Amino acid sequence: MSTYETVRLMNTILTLYYVDGLTQTEIAQRLNFSTAKVNRLLLQAREQGYVTITIRTPFQQLFDLEDRLKAVFGLQHVVVIPAVAESGSSPLNALGVAAAEFLLTHLRDGDVLGIGGGSAIHALYQAISPARSYKVEIVPLIGAVQGEISTDSNYLAAHLAERLGGKAYQLHAPVIVDSREQCETLKSMGPVKEILDIARRANVAIVGVGTVDAEVSRFVQFTALSAEDMTRIARDCGGVGDINAFVFDAEGKPCAQEYADRVLGLTLPELKSIPYRIGVAATETKALPLYGALRGGYLHALITDETAAHGVLGLFEQDFRKAT
Repeated sequence: MSTYETVRLMNTILTLYYVDGLTQTEIAQRLNFSTAKVNRLLLQAREQGYVTITIRTPFQQLFDLEDRLKAVFGLQHVVVIPAVAESGSSPLNALGVAAAEFLLTHLRDGDVLGIGGGSAIHALYQAISPARSYKVEIVPLIGAVQGEISTDSNYLAAHLAERLGGKAYQLHAPVIVDSREQCETLKSMGPVKEILDIARRANVAIVGVGTVDAEVSRFVQFTALSAEDMTRIARDCGGVGDINAFVFDAEGKPCAQEYADRVLGLTLPELKSIPYRIGVAATETKALPLYGALRGGYLHALITDETAAHGVLGLFEQDFRKAT
């Protein structure tokens, strides 16, 4: 068969397969070929570059953002949902649904799940609806916060375990105390040390990523830190975000050690020892905190929205241009 005849036959098979939607068996029957020959010609056509597949789903721009974030930051998994509003509970619910579906996809019987607190994790808890029970243990990664109980890690651990059919642990100590000495004393107490040790053997963690901007941060509302403390952390220490009340800078390096010494929970280095870590955060205000968290290597997976994703990639491109 000449080159022209071979390419013409390939074109016929490609059209029947990709355009008309016939199976390889149906194509073989129509052309009176073996299925093996059809398969071989399809493979040969792809190898020779005769096939270009373009996917353009309604949310293709979100999937492109996911691929870009994975490539730039070496993430294993990314889910980007449509833009979430800066205020209101309904948009936050959409983030919770995405996070809940992702968690159920990756949760396995026997897992020890460490969780942080905050509104994003609360949205996940509200949205989660497992089809079966999971034999898992759920442990707080930080102590209790003041104020709205629904964002407290103990509350969330107990209620998430109830939904999943697992076992919950409680860390009965405040997340931030008055001094380093108080923190060390509490950590050495048997009941507290026991829960922290369980948290250290977690194999999955899911955490929120907060901002230290005193004007928009919800964290200041539920802890012993004042707005002045938050401003000082950002201005004097270069803090841009926090995970479990431990603050990091734009490069992801832990900072504000004076405050970190007062936090009762797994430190950022200890968090990084957990084999699989999922971050949940959205909106434009979380772009800089997420950028720092990703540069610091604290996350393997990210659940976010398109405004935060665009913001993170914009910061990366800005720093890349400066470096080059």
